[in-house]
Amino acid sequence: MTSFSDEDSKKDLAESVDDRTDATSTENLKSQGNSDIALEVLHAGDDPSLNALTFRTWSIGVGLGAFGAIVNTMFHFRPRILDISQVLLALAAYILGIFMEKCTPKSGFIGYWFNPHPFNSKEHTAIIIIASSASQVPIAIQVIAVQKLYYNNAPSTALSLLIVLSTQCLGYGFAGILRRAVVYPAKMVWPMLLPVNSLLEVLHQEREKPSHRRRIMYWVFTAILLWQFLPEYIMPILSGVSVFCLANQSSTIFTTIFGGSNRNEGLGLLSLGLDWRFITSQPLWYPLQTLTNNLIGYIICIALFAAVYYGNAWRAQDFPFLSQLLYSGNSTSSNFILHGQKGAVDEQGLPYFTGTFAISLFTNSLYITSTIVHLLLWNWPDIRKAWDFARPQRLRKLVTLSFWTSNPEVVEHDEVVNNPHYQFMRAYKEGPNWWYAAVFITSTIIGLVCIYTANTTLPWYGFLISILLAAILCPFFGAQAALTGYQGKVQPLMHLLGGLIHPGSPTANLYFTLFGHASITHALNMTRSLKLGQYAKLPPRITFVAQLLGTLLGSVISHAVMTAITADQRSVLLDPPSNTAVVWSAARPQHLRALATAFGDHGLSLFSLARRPLPRYALIPLGLLLGPLLTLPAFFLSRLFPSHSTITRSLNTPLVAASAGVLATLPSTSAMPAYFAVGFASQFWLRRYRPGWFARHNYVVAAAVEAGAQVCGVLVTLLLRGGLGGWAEVPMPGWWGNNVGGNFDRCPAAGDAAAGLGMVRDAGGGL
Repeated sequence: MTSFSDEDSKKDLAESVDDRTDATSTENLKSQGNSDIALEVLHAGDDPSLNALTFRTWSIGVGLGAFGAIVNTMFHFRPRILDISQVLLALAAYILGIFMEKCTPKSGFIGYWFNPHPFNSKEHTAIIIIASSASQVPIAIQVIAVQKLYYNNAPSTALSLLIVLSTQCLGYGFAGILRRAVVYPAKMVWPMLLPVNSLLEVLHQEREKPSHRRRIMYWVFTAILLWQFLPEYIMPILSGVSVFCLANQSSTIFTTIFGGSNRNEGLGLLSLGLDWRFITSQPLWYPLQTLTNNLIGYIICIALFAAVYYGNAWRAQDFPFLSQLLYSGNSTSSNFILHGQKGAVDEQGLPYFTGTFAISLFTNSLYITSTIVHLLLWNWPDIRKAWDFARPQRLRKLVTLSFWTSNPEVVEHDEVVNNPHYQFMRAYKEGPNWWYAAVFITSTIIGLVCIYTANTTLPWYGFLISILLAAILCPFFGAQAALTGYQGKVQPLMHLLGGLIHPGSPTANLYFTLFGHASITHALNMTRSLKLGQYAKLPPRITFVAQLLGTLLGSVISHAVMTAITADQRSVLLDPPSNTAVVWSAARPQHLRALATAFGDHGLSLFSLARRPLPRYALIPLGLLLGPLLTLPAFFLSRLFPSHSTITRSLNTPLVAASAGVLATLPSTSAMPAYFAVGFASQFWLRRYRPGWFARHNYVVAAAVEAGAQVCGVLVTLLLRGGLGGWAEVPMPGWWGNNVGGNFDRCPAAGDAAAGLGMVRDAGGGL
């Protein structure tokens, strides 16, 4: 087995990053494989003497976490959504850490306790984990907001807070089991972590001397920051330049096909979006295989949406082209659904989805089951480690005290033995199994108590079924995120199954979906943090504590902010004034309420395959049965024609299916052509023809792009868009580049086509 001494580690740390070309296997990079990309672009060295737990760690981590939780939750209820990302938190943490290092005395009592050594990468990583886990708005917050606004049956403050904490922590128990499968092996890359880990390298390992990577990062960050003021504020037409709409500003057909600068406008075909909020840094770190399959799905999506709408399937032309709400059968109003008017269904018929959103739910069903079959066929050796605990000899160990009190057994399979990042982590104690078990058991007990005392109408067996489903699905979606970088949506599946198991109860549907969906989401959050810690050589026990601390902090703060907003702004959220600028918006609760109504109130009538004739949206559950069939042809072709297996193996049908409905929910479809252009320029051209430059700079540039766009978004939103509340908005005067009151790309408004969910996002584009 390969061993790494402290001397080897320190020598590795002393090597210049700019000399990495000599150590980088250009042939490996040119091969376009992704299994060893982290070994090529990140150092595997470690300095065990670095201390991660200092006053700086706790103070900055808690402070940034509180800030992120307040801002993200507050903007959850704004029409202009602003997300504080992990990269932005990492940049802020570095500035604050260096400030505290320079401004705090280094000697005496103060120096010993508050500034014992220079700000280091392990402190920085722990801060990032605390702050990012606190900044994530709990999924339960949306459910409780729906109850407060529309059902008037919200649980008490104490119970709702316990529900938030339970759903946040349930998945962490699954993460303890997933470690062997999706954290330890080298091929489980988690591509989304490469930019932030590259940023940590540049900021710390190259801190003491001039670095070409550092200069490039600063230049890119500054350029993106300055550029973003154009599409964000001064010249919004740059977020979607459509030659077709500029040539014909009277055709609504052009709007639906070529428009896309505004939310729910159109498909954005052949548009040029130059707004990095919507392009994002994602195409710079998505593997080429993921990008290629997403491109195939994107092309299919355009064809499907156009065919459904202009073919008038499900009466598509009677409703907006793009929207995520429900609509009545004889009008385009969704008020009767949102406000629960009794007898409305008898008068107006069963509600409708827009045709495009129905197709997106169908493709999501295809994605769910094709993912399971795809990973069973192609990656069974990888994911089976997640179920090693179920082997008879391991089950017998579950009843012994030593299993729960000891560290997890040392994993010796080849993919872990050959992972230098994991081998360095062997110097630190793993979090014992009982930590994860205790969190899971405690969260389960709290959840069971809450579903009855809070009158959720979800029975105990529904609760357990949702948790069991999450446990089954976690290894598949964890492996998919780790291998491809794509983390898909399981929420529609949980809504569908919840509606069929508990028909006629939207509240039960909300909670069934909440416990299942949140458990998967937070299990992947914990495993992703463990992988972040592995790359940064942060001891796993510190990672666990940091993640849990951030989760508890963020849950309390997000709950308090949500409670205040839904109480103080209730009338505005339920009935926004039409004659003034919209400051508060219930768009997200409305969307969740629409899903709960469709699947909870009318699940059997709209989706049950047992009904005859088949209900209106039988295609959506049918997608669960058709999904596996998508994967089988490529698998069997690879067996029949092994010489061409590279092509068939590269076809990832789950990713194609997921992208075949993606345009229904994107904030700006005009960004997609630029998105793919950036991705292929990075992951194909640079990686193949400039592999040395790619290894040194690509992921640093990705971090700089994201940070620059985020900083500009924060400045514009808080200072110019009135995001600070009492700070007056400074509107940009209308001119040709700023089409005030209309679509930014000057496509004509297509009736109600933009009326679905009137949100403008500052982040969160991409696939």
